[in-house]
Amino acid sequence: MTELGAVFRPQLPPERLRAVVRAADEAGLDELWLWEDCFREGGISTAAAALAWSERVRVGVGLLPVPLRNVALTAMEAASLHRMFPGRATLVVGHGVQDWMGQVGARPASPLTLLGEHLDALRALLAGERLTVRGRYVSLDDVALDWPPTSAVPVLAGATGPRTLRLSGARADGAVLTAATPPDGVRQARRLIEEGQREAGRAGEPHRVVAYLLTATGADAEARLRAELAAEGLESVPDLGVAGDAATVAEAVRRLAEAGAGTVVLQPTGDEPDPERFVRFTAEEVRPLVRTAPRP
Repeated sequence: MTELGAVFRPQLPPERLRAVVRAADEAGLDELWLWEDCFREGGISTAAAALAWSERVRVGVGLLPVPLRNVALTAMEAASLHRMFPGRATLVVGHGVQDWMGQVGARPASPLTLLGEHLDALRALLAGERLTVRGRYVSLDDVALDWPPTSAVPVLAGATGPRTLRLSGARADGAVLTAATPPDGVRQARRLIEEGQREAGRAGEPHRVVAYLLTATGADAEARLRAELAAEGLESVPDLGVAGDAATVAEAVRRLAEAGAGTVVLQPTGDEPDPERFVRFTAEEVRPLVRTAPRP
């Protein structure tokens, strides 16, 4: 079954989050996703608020940039969310935007090495292990969580390039793909993830793939979608993004699901005029069409 989510984009001020969370929860949305974009809202603080303001919607943070975070802090915060809101939080770690990392003096010489070390340590700490490690970037001396999660916590990685996708397969429990990934890109990502799993002796293990889908609906949907794709330099990529009514959006969701995405998250354009309406549209109009569609 395809899970369906929507994004609260950090172009919106933090005080808008509560109304969007309540709309998502009341409408029955599967997942509401948040971003930790520099230099906007913090991922953990907004996730904690969203979880506290809601009763059932699951909340994802995609993603937390690892150059900004000591892995022990990431583990502490993740464990706290999972103990307070069991089964409702999904945290994703990744490289972050390297120019932003440079702005704060945290740009690593080897982003791939840092992400791999962070993933290994984070998964171990959340599993209740006590760690002493001396890596290139991650250094821990007899560290264990006093309050580890009470059940297994999947750790996902944000991934775009081939090496990071293989790393995700080898050392993470899932991958998050950006809205610049069309269905053929999802298929290729799945192949690279599986290569990484085989190389790490993890072939056949579950690996959740989350794909963002740039989405516009309403009278000016096509124009807003084209403008955002052009602004991102993506206007020439075929089969990227969707504009239209619920049936049109549901068909685009199905194409991503058939390509290998287990979760599809609708990403509104940066100028979406009504974010509360967008999450209701996702949950009440698109979700039933996705759930009732026949599988190929």
